Amino acid sequence: MKLKKRLGILTSGGDCPGLNAVIRAVVNHAILTYDWEVLGIPYATKGLLERKAIPLSLHGLDLRGIDPLLNMGGTILGSINKGDTLNQIDEIIASYNDLELDALIGIGGDGSLAILNKLQAMGNWQFIAIPKTIDNDVALTDRVIGFDTAVNTIVDSLNRLTFTAASHDRIMIVEVMGRSAGHLALHAGIAGGADAILIPEIPYSIQGICEHLAELRDRGRRFAIIVVAEGVKIADDSSLYASCQNPSCGMGQYIADEIRNCSHNELDIRVSVLGHIQRGGIPTALDRLVATAFGKAAVDLIAAGESGKMVAWRNGQVEAVSLDAVLAESPLHVAKNHYLVETARAMGIYIGNKES
Repeated sequence: MKLKKRLGILTSGGDCPGLNAVIRAVVNHAILTYDWEVLGIPYATKGLLERKAIPLSLHGLDLRGIDPLLNMGGTILGSINKGDTLNQIDEIIASYNDLELDALIGIGGDGSLAILNKLQAMGNWQFIAIPKTIDNDVALTDRVIGFDTAVNTIVDSLNRLTFTAASHDRIMIVEVMGRSAGHLALHAGIAGGADAILIPEIPYSIQGICEHLAELRDRGRRFAIIVVAEGVKIADDSSLYASCQNPSCGMGQYIADEIRNCSHNELDIRVSVLGHIQRGGIPTALDRLVATAFGKAAVDLIAAGESGKMVAWRNGQVEAVSLDAVLAESPLHVAKNHYLVETARAMGIYIGNKES
């Protein structure tokens, strides 16, 4: 017979650094403060469907065994970002009930949280969401888990590539993640000293990029770093549009080909696609701090009887916001007049066409 409150926790969507730090915070606070039982649900809704649960808290558990999670990347619970979840709602709800869960904490991006929000509404679950994504595109929160570490990973790569670019007078094009939002490219590009930053939200021209590179050369700068978000659009003045119609076309390579074309193949250009390296690594101090604060706050919201809320970092502290309101405004895009866009332009970085 179940005597303690049973709290479930799962990670959903793409992995990122800091997820394990959230799990650690939830387990520690739930046990030490509330004396609850915590079950980890492996592989998100897939684990629910299969009625699988990993005991993360047993009577007499030495909590020091959870401490290594603070600096461990990825997620010990596993995660998925695909599946036909919404056609199996009834079965998932039945599984939740079979596991005798009293409440659930879900860690995910806006896509995962939208699915979990629908499940909790139909299943009448007590549910609290924690935002994570290296894209930083979840609305109504200043910070999400994983973003800071990903920015630092890209900046470290830009630092390394700058040395080789300068040594060989090369144009280094670095393609980063960001399918519809350019926060990652924008933050990392400014911090990493990029000469041009291309993001999905701001139109750009091939002529504009080539003119900017020519200006750099006129000033004696023989190399350049260009950061390209993977979701940037084809330029309006593209001369190689047809070359980017196959599914394997990467936007970094597309930009490289366009620059070669407009420079009559006179420039030495290399492309680096950082790919999933951006999702890996040890979480930064800031991501650990936010993860710990989020985990603690989520448990407190469960204890207070709250549901359908997301923890958010706002004005330097954690607040609870309506998950429905978050999803209504997500994904959060970079505004064309964002202060970091204006900062980049003030630093002489090409970041697309200015609106007239």
